[in-house]
Amino acid sequence: MQGLLFVVTAPSGAGKTSLINAVLAEDSRLRLSVSYTTRPPRPSEQNGREYHFVDEATFVAMLERGEFLESAQVHGHRYGTSQTTISGALEDGCDLVLEIDWQGAQQVRRLIPDCVGIFLLPPSLAELERRLRARGQDSEPVIARRMAAARDEIAHVPESDYVIINKEFEIAKRDLLAIVRAERLITGRQLARIGELF
Repeated sequence: MQGLLFVVTAPSGAGKTSLINAVLAEDSRLRLSVSYTTRPPRPSEQNGREYHFVDEATFVAMLERGEFLESAQVHGHRYGTSQTTISGALEDGCDLVLEIDWQGAQQVRRLIPDCVGIFLLPPSLAELERRLRARGQDSEPVIARRMAAARDEIAHVPESDYVIINKEFEIAKRDLLAIVRAERLITGRQLARIGELF
């Protein structure tokens, strides 16, 4: 049985990492696809857990060898998803969550049309800015750049299958879990899993 690929997109600061981690803790059948990036790790991050942190030369070499399912430049850093990792996990029947930006999501949809696109939004741009400031990780120019990018990113909401507003974390978490469960129950997928019952 082929696994499901959930592609979660959101502006920086919308809470997608926290939300995905909470859902992963509750759903043992779901796994996170760990992307590659050239950005430096934040203090709490570990190589291989949040991202595979690589230098520019390593990333470009992987890109030239065609190793990425998708890749994009976001906020001045490169990000990419391993083609081999995704295809292997899906063939093994694993359900994967891919946390990427809208550019990567477009590329994935072209290559894996039955992926499930989920866009996570903050309740407002003012709240998004407040969250970015509250993180205490970014300088003023970086916050300004992220806010400008958020406006562009939000224009791509209609490309997704689902939209979650992350106003209250617990409600947003339940919404994401509900999408995962509902997608697994679609008739065609159930037939592939337990066809002998029919």
